[in-house]
Amino acid sequence: MAERHLLRQMFRHLRPSAAVSGVRGMSTKAINEHTRYYATAATAENCEKEKNYDQWLTLPPFNPNADGCSIGKRLSGQPADAKTTALKWILKCCPHIPRCLVQKLFRLRQIRKESSNMEDKEQRPKRIGAKDLMDIGDRIFLPKSVDGTSPSTTAESRNFFDEKEMEFVRSLELYKDPAIIVINKPPGLPVQGGIGIKRSLDELAAKYLKFDFTESPRLVHRLDRDSSGILVMGRTQLSTTILHSVFREKTFGASNNVCGNKKILQKKYWALVIGSPRRREGLISVPLVKVVLDNGKSERITVAENNNTLSAQHAVTEYRVIASSSRGYSWLELSPLTGRKHQLRVHCAEVLGTPIVGDYKYGWQAHKKLGHHLDSVSDPKWGDEISKVKNDTFALELESGSISDKQFRLHLHCKEMSLPDITQALKYASINSDLDTAEMKSITLEACLPAHMQRSWSLLS
Repeated sequence: MAERHLLRQMFRHLRPSAAVSGVRGMSTKAINEHTRYYATAATAENCEKEKNYDQWLTLPPFNPNADGCSIGKRLSGQPADAKTTALKWILKCCPHIPRCLVQKLFRLRQIRKESSNMEDKEQRPKRIGAKDLMDIGDRIFLPKSVDGTSPSTTAESRNFFDEKEMEFVRSLELYKDPAIIVINKPPGLPVQGGIGIKRSLDELAAKYLKFDFTESPRLVHRLDRDSSGILVMGRTQLSTTILHSVFREKTFGASNNVCGNKKILQKKYWALVIGSPRRREGLISVPLVKVVLDNGKSERITVAENNNTLSAQHAVTEYRVIASSSRGYSWLELSPLTGRKHQLRVHCAEVLGTPIVGDYKYGWQAHKKLGHHLDSVSDPKWGDEISKVKNDTFALELESGSISDKQFRLHLHCKEMSLPDITQALKYASINSDLDTAEMKSITLEACLPAHMQRSWSLLS
């Protein structure tokens, strides 16, 4: 036994030296081939880890003709950018990711690019900077975590479907094509999730309005929680980027050129207001500014006293009186040419002197005179306990809130909208870089009034 143990120890000491002598006996060419084999294998393994699509958010290959922001600008009559940086391409493909977060990822060197002209396709993606220029076919990889969805949450949302909930959400659909989906938003249902909000339209759309698409619909504009009417969503990243650009360029153009002839995006709201404007129709063009109250606990929008205020935003609204009532109410058609927060509510209350019915935040004094007022000037939260539903259906009290009820619901509804046919624009852009906006078709949408506004209309007719 002692001899066997001694022999084992001798062989253990001899194996490394034998391996070394074996390498020493190899030719230089053989050693190089040996080293290259294992280095290539290790690189390929690392590359596969780099390209693991479960760990990375892969953006579409760069295509200047399919650049959503450029298409949106051309639809708006604005010149498109000649060159595109990595930062711009990410923001165009992922409008839901905050710019500050993308810039932080660049600083941390967590964004990588796979070049289309790489000679060796097995080469790993390289870390890039925000100002690096994009070439046709280049692909960018982002950390999966920035997309805002965890695998467990996504799986849970996909597996849990409620038939009544799905039936309600899909009943809101007004229009659908390969690029967009449009719904008639009910009052009381928030558009976007947040603190204390259990159910929101963006979450419900991701669950029930995907249909046969792999991507979830994305928001491109907002409606106040208590407002109702037309809400447009993009069905893909590209169409969402185009719509973002269209809505942004529309506001930018109206702010700088009120009398511009070209209106690629038109929205018409109906509102029931207290009182009647001095003029039957007109144009409101005043800047708005946000004011913080109660030591930062609340805020409101108001007309800026000085146009030179740094935080002031130019806001433009066209209006006309549709009908007036002897009971002291008027129906207005409001066409916002810009998209500022609470723009229509503030313009009606502070400029026209006719606050919207149910707007207790900006028309508290007028409601107090009518005997309809709250203890607080904040908005009443209809359906505030959305999580407390019966049989998993929504408790929005959609039949309540007309002028015959004790408490008014906000009477503001996005009734009509005209916007470019994004599907046609994408087809044009894929075959021709010169997008002729004169030949572009428009889509006209219309949403019926919610129940409480329809009741008020009948009572005043």
